[in-house]
Amino acid sequence: MKKLLLPLLLATSSLLAFVSPAAAKTLTVGFAQTGAESAWRTANTDSMKNEAEKRGIILKFSDGQGKQENQIRAVRSFITQRVDAIVIAPLVETGWEPVLREAKRAKIPVIITDRTVQVSDESLFVCFIGSDFYTEGKMAADWLAKAVNGTGNIVELQGTPGSAPANERRKAFADGLAAYPGLKIIDSQSGDFRRSGGKEVMEALLKKHGKAIQIVYAHNDDMALGAIQAIEEAGLKPGQDILIVSIDAIKEAVAAVAAGKLAVTVECNPLFGPKVYDTVAKVLAGETVPKVSYNKDELFDSTNAAAALPSRQY
Repeated sequence: MKKLLLPLLLATSSLLAFVSPAAAKTLTVGFAQTGAESAWRTANTDSMKNEAEKRGIILKFSDGQGKQENQIRAVRSFITQRVDAIVIAPLVETGWEPVLREAKRAKIPVIITDRTVQVSDESLFVCFIGSDFYTEGKMAADWLAKAVNGTGNIVELQGTPGSAPANERRKAFADGLAAYPGLKIIDSQSGDFRRSGGKEVMEALLKKHGKAIQIVYAHNDDMALGAIQAIEEAGLKPGQDILIVSIDAIKEAVAAVAAGKLAVTVECNPLFGPKVYDTVAKVLAGETVPKVSYNKDELFDSTNAAAALPSRQY
């Protein structure tokens, strides 16, 4: 037995000698999330957490609770802890430069996800992974113009003021409507991407404008679903009395499209986990990655929503 064990032990020792310390090191990633303001955001967080667990990555997670100062505080904590990489889903576009400079000085790569940032030096972050918010807003506008023959009064439920999706989806929708003078935005207010916010704003808009409202454009599904509640409580029928256009394509919204309450929802895929951690691995290995990487998004209306429901992951 000793004669058999000795060669085996020697072989094992030789193999271990060729395993680098870096390969054996457990990866630690810090993730500064905006909060938990919507079903989309919850799906985004779950994707990051579940994929980290699957890969054996230690994820330091921070919920910003809708406040940029909380996110910045979390990033500084990640820097102090010397994590291997930092991932930020920025609440708003501006105000990030000082903390990003701190991460760069600490030589910790930063990946921006979901929402973009505005900085004077783009070397402060490695790359952006997310969706093309402008294209999403344009898709919504193009679909609407065709569906209503270019006429109708619209109220807009905006997302968080100063955030990239709110800025881009608003601009793209307005640009898309420019060719259709019969489509007019008669009012625009922020529901902060929250279902409760969408309901409250819609209630106020219905009191203010009444039957003049023919179309609702919501910057995300949660606000749209809140608006549907307000419309129904006002004794009106969503999808018939008021047409509702939205963005995100969470499963509940796709179901609302299939039920005829929501006219259309443009997808904004929240399942970033696999792509983010693949990118982190490449960056830490010294590989070059694209500065901007967009997820591919679809559009769901009455023609395809019901068929898509069984396969929706979020």
